[in-house]
Amino acid sequence: MNISYDAYKVFCAVASLGSITGAAEKLYISQPAVSQSIRQLEEALGCALFVREPKGVRLTEEGRLLYSHVSEGIRKIEAGERGIARMLRMDMGEIRIGASDMTLQYFLLPYLEAFHRQHPEIRIRITNNPTPQTVQALLADQIDFALVSDPLPAYKGVRCTPVREIRDILVCSGTRQVQTCRLDDLPPDDFILLEHGTSTRAFLDREFARRGIRPDPKFELATSALIVQFAARGLGIGCVVRDFAEEKLRTGEIQELPLADPFPPRHICLLRREQAVSRASEMLMATFCM
Repeated sequence: MNISYDAYKVFCAVASLGSITGAAEKLYISQPAVSQSIRQLEEALGCALFVREPKGVRLTEEGRLLYSHVSEGIRKIEAGERGIARMLRMDMGEIRIGASDMTLQYFLLPYLEAFHRQHPEIRIRITNNPTPQTVQALLADQIDFALVSDPLPAYKGVRCTPVREIRDILVCSGTRQVQTCRLDDLPPDDFILLEHGTSTRAFLDREFARRGIRPDPKFELATSALIVQFAARGLGIGCVVRDFAEEKLRTGEIQELPLADPFPPRHICLLRREQAVSRASEMLMATFCM
């Protein structure tokens, strides 16, 4: 049957109020329009839905059966409409983000702080993994967008937008004697690197190979924060993004080892699929590109 939502909405209003006049007032339509809608619905269903009485109307047996089903559907539709309105007002909603340690700590946090102050009702769920796992979560529709560092391959249906430049540097103990040198002047076994499986390690391996160097790192660690700590204790030369080293550089616990052939800059990138996400996610992403 091709019966409109509006016809059922009129039916439920009449049934709940027991009055055509009351339904017309509630729905802001004329009494004849209500009567016509009920008449057309009865014709379409092939039965009477109301018994007309001097002081209004009451449901027939068929009308009571229909009302028991349709009224619940109307309530759910109206609840859905109210929910959408709340989401559009940013009174509710959820954002699912994937981020690496670096992008979360040194890029995303200030944006989240400002966004949360403005929209405290929005739930934010963050998955914190290295870049390869984060990208896979995006492709599997487990997150709305990702903030990761390049280098990155091209992914079908994924848009990549650089949002901030980052620099990889070498750091060592603050007590070590340093001077400007080339990367290939340093002992291959004196490096402290991230474990394989991260975009940063992939970038460094590429840069070492481009210079004809085969590093044999003394330590391979799970996080850049650990690399900084190991370098501060004189355990080797750490390769990290500058953000991770800033605090200990200021205190002098570590120092930058200047390179005559420094690493090229790379970027923190916003990755999103070519499909719609929640209004809340769109608004947060928009702040990254302002």
